Amino acid sequence: MSDPNLEDFYTRVGRIERAHSMGYGFEAPDTLGRSFYHRTPVQRRPVFRIGVFLFCACFGMKGAIHYHMGDVAFDRRVAEIEARGGFDAVQGFLMRSEPITRLVSKGIGIVVERSRL
Repeated sequence: MSDPNLEDFYTRVGRIERAHSMGYGFEAPDTLGRSFYHRTPVQRRPVFRIGVFLFCACFGMKGAIHYHMGDVAFDRRVAEIEARGGFDAVQGFLMRSEPITRLVSKGIGIVVERSRL
C-alpha cells in the first residue's frame, strides 16, 4: 500500500529538480531573490545626451566669458587671437561671438541684474 502524501512529495521534488536543472530558482514572495540582482545589459551609449551636454557647456562658458569681458573687449580679444595665425586662427574662429553666445550672455546679464535687486 502506497502513501498518497509520499507520492505527492516525490512528484513535487521531481518538479523542483527539473526546474533547477533548467536554471530556474525559487523565491519566496516579498523577498529579494536572484531576479532582484539581475541587471539588464545597457543597449546603447548615451551619445546624444553627451553631445547636448558638451554643446550647452561650451556655449555656456563662451557666454559667461562674453558677459564678463563685455561685447567690445571680447571681439577685440578674439580678433587678436585670430591675427596670430596657425592654430590660433582656428581657436579664434571657434570663439567668435555668434547669436547663441550673445543670447547666453544676455541671459546671464538678466539673472545678475535680478539678483542685485
